[in-house]
Amino acid sequence: MSLLFEEIDSQASPLGEISLRRRRIPALGDRDIYEVKLGDEFLMSSMFVEAEEALSTLGLAAVQGEDLRVVVGGLGLGYTAVAALKDQRISELLVIEALETVIGWHKDELVPLGKILNADARSRYVHGSFFDLATAMETGFDPDSAEKKFDAILLDIDHSPTEYLNESNAGFYTTENLARMAEQLKPQGVFAMWSQNLPEESFEALLSTVFATVKSHVVSFYNPFLSGESTNSVYVCTKEA
Repeated sequence: MSLLFEEIDSQASPLGEISLRRRRIPALGDRDIYEVKLGDEFLMSSMFVEAEEALSTLGLAAVQGEDLRVVVGGLGLGYTAVAALKDQRISELLVIEALETVIGWHKDELVPLGKILNADARSRYVHGSFFDLATAMETGFDPDSAEKKFDAILLDIDHSPTEYLNESNAGFYTTENLARMAEQLKPQGVFAMWSQNLPEESFEALLSTVFATVKSHVVSFYNPFLSGESTNSVYVCTKEA
């Protein structure tokens, strides 16, 4: 192991080899950077978390009421889930993750935010496909309560509405399946989704076939590799009353 690089874990998964790495880049200061790779593709890095956190803050800002039940689709390095838990109105947070390896990294606290998620009694990991649970009305997101309705669903899995982590995810982005997911939201519930790209008009139009309001937010953050700004986007949709 080099002082500047360590592969913490690498395991086979249904999507291919997935690995967790930790590195330091001297030019960026004295801090550990955690990365997840799927095969040769970089999935996420703790260097760029502003948009993942904004998914929670922007999505939950649109939610009314108290005693909130929230679903996070995609665990990743935990930034969306931990940002959500900062909202004291949340009484229950389900984090849906298809890869058991990623849940294990958090349970074993191999990633920094695992300790926070494990210590918060409001948070619970659910091993399963977000897309299957979103559209399976007989079961829903909570394996312990098929009838449960949620105040917000926060999704960060695919790279964008047209660039998929797994091609099988493409079928989710239809009026029919988005409407099935929306059935698990309470009236005026919120669906929010992250994308690595700027807002796409075609996806906004699709969301408008299901939700009463659709707003897109551009999230800017400093990218040291570009010596300038990068952007992601967050879609925030509200169900009719």
